[in-house]
Amino acid sequence: MVTFDPDALRARLAELDEQVSAPDFWNDPQRAAKVSAEHQRAQRKLQRYDDLVSNVEFLQEGVDAFPDEELLPTLREVQAELSRLQEDALFSGEYDGGDAVVTIQADAGGTDAQDWAEILLRMYLRWAEERGFKTEVIETSPGEEYGIKSATFTLRGDNAYGILKAERGKHRLVRLSPFDSAHRRHTSFAQVIVAPLLEEAGDIAIEDDDIRIDTYRSSGAGGQHVNKTDSAVRITHMPSGIVVSVQNERSQSANKETAMKILRSRLAERAEEEREAELARERGGVSMGFGGNAIRSYVLHPYQQVKDARTGFEVGNAQGVLDGDLDGFIRAYLLQSAGNAG
Repeated sequence: MVTFDPDALRARLAELDEQVSAPDFWNDPQRAAKVSAEHQRAQRKLQRYDDLVSNVEFLQEGVDAFPDEELLPTLREVQAELSRLQEDALFSGEYDGGDAVVTIQADAGGTDAQDWAEILLRMYLRWAEERGFKTEVIETSPGEEYGIKSATFTLRGDNAYGILKAERGKHRLVRLSPFDSAHRRHTSFAQVIVAPLLEEAGDIAIEDDDIRIDTYRSSGAGGQHVNKTDSAVRITHMPSGIVVSVQNERSQSANKETAMKILRSRLAERAEEEREAELARERGGVSMGFGGNAIRSYVLHPYQQVKDARTGFEVGNAQGVLDGDLDGFIRAYLLQSAGNAG
């Protein structure tokens, strides 16, 4: 498992300081943006570490000088930050520290599955808001009757991809269907696809002959800039079968640019999945989160339970999970993944 090394981070920050201060730094805008993002992340991590050390020293000096109730808020801050530092130490992948693009697709289950996809979208957006991530929904395809067929949003913040890749896979819902007149129990599925958000075109090469580009009229709850022209763009990558749709930008060209960025991200994610699957085979195990089986089940009837099939982590408060309380599941997955990689 990777450990947090403040001295190494300070040395890296010094290197980044030199690069950012160079006179020709902005001659290459794409590279400059990438270096600036790493520079900001390093600064934030060190500031958090320095604050942690300061709080620990305050607790050590104050244990005999202040009543316990005055020390409790600082103690809680220390415990929370130690937990975050442990989480940070789990990220060693090429894309783990960066942003993510997330697609939710309704799977088997008809209208229930489309409703389930919309519930998952709400769950992740609420979780992201609580964690302090920035999100932007860039495409939503409404269902025929209710819910959504699919939605795509970006997630920006430290370790966004490294954290949320714990959620990639099929999610299963068991409940009394609100769309069944007999109110019977139904099982429905939705797929969650999490990819690293690649900003640079050179990261993944795409041949023109490998893609088909279709335009169509924007529709649905697409955001404030959606108009009535055929500005929405759908790109199909024929070798992989990956389809990306974007309709929320101001113009067709902007939608195309965003769609190509997401397609590169999805192709990078597919390569990551293949690499992890190969490593799992070499270790004699199985890869986590891929394939046809559900990674997690959300049971609302006849009892309430959310259980992760990969880690065994479970919670009885299903509504709390659907309201965004996902950190326990994510942490259990990250710890298990780190243990398997060791």
